[in-house]
Amino acid sequence: MRTLTAAWASVDYLAAGDFWCTLEDRRPGLLPRRDALLFFTALGRLVVDGDDPANRAALLTVLGRAYRHFDLLPHATTIGDALLATVARHAHPLWTPQLTVVANPAVRRATDAVRRAADQAGDGRAWWHVQVIGHDRPSSDIAILTVRPWRRLPFQPGQAVPVCTPRLPGHWRWLSPANVPRADGTVELHVRAVPGGTVSHDLVHRVRPGELLWLGPPGDAGLRLDRERADDLLLVAGGTGLAPLRALVEQVAAAPDGRRVTLVVGARTFTDLYDAIALDRLQCAHGWLTIVPAFSADSCAESAEQGDALTIAIRHYEPGKEIYLCGPPAMLAGARPGLLALGVPAARIHVAGSFAR
Repeated sequence: MRTLTAAWASVDYLAAGDFWCTLEDRRPGLLPRRDALLFFTALGRLVVDGDDPANRAALLTVLGRAYRHFDLLPHATTIGDALLATVARHAHPLWTPQLTVVANPAVRRATDAVRRAADQAGDGRAWWHVQVIGHDRPSSDIAILTVRPWRRLPFQPGQAVPVCTPRLPGHWRWLSPANVPRADGTVELHVRAVPGGTVSHDLVHRVRPGELLWLGPPGDAGLRLDRERADDLLLVAGGTGLAPLRALVEQVAAAPDGRRVTLVVGARTFTDLYDAIALDRLQCAHGWLTIVPAFSADSCAESAEQGDALTIAIRHYEPGKEIYLCGPPAMLAGARPGLLALGVPAARIHVAGSFAR
């Protein structure tokens, strides 16, 4: 597999045009030429580098919807053959007959996974072109991006969407909108540049207003509100895990139903509270909302604010509240067992899926 990965890495993205021509020769009209790059890079990445759970989930979400939208499942074998033929031409001299033996079952496994994803995918577009219209840097490693889709993105607060930059086609990262759907269709995304995160580094340090990105179909991240209930909420955010929880606050604000909301926002120090202005505006506008900062390394903070987000959140828990948590893996790793040990019913604990952070 290492050799197959190396062969794929040697292929220039311009090969997507060759892939489309190969596919068009074998089965005309399957795929619009304008979508060849997105499709070719996503399928190729799934074949050679599908071990990262979050990236694999994003690739399968995008490809499952694409196969369904373009009715490609009956032609999956033709598509796989066209992919291998294209890579073999463009990876020369790395491509060998022995590599073909390895590649064929890898393509079959990827195709089987896409079939299963397509069975679960909803109808609609596989990807949306969006333009970056705002790029703010509240800290050195965090960016707040505002994007405008060319066609409205149908998402719900608490969901996550795969994001890809044209600089790194085939690499997708899950991000959660920080807002409810807006009249102008814009979407706000919060991203932190993490070590080894190629997409996050690009989004934070290189992307500028006017550039284009791609968004994939929204997916469930385990954070959607139950429309049939109006229980009080305890929201616990760490880092950019604030984004989907802020969207839930906006959802309650758009249709107040009498519930009270406590939002605990974790950060190392006061200067790391990157979205403080927006949070202050929300709290000033809504009497039912209480925002509690939790500083894990700020000696100047008040005693009630010192500690990690989960520890401080527990102080604000009352029976009957629904708890929603989103943040870094270290914060969420023991959240559910810890809350269960305190007697919080399992049905009232909602922890973000790993791809949504």
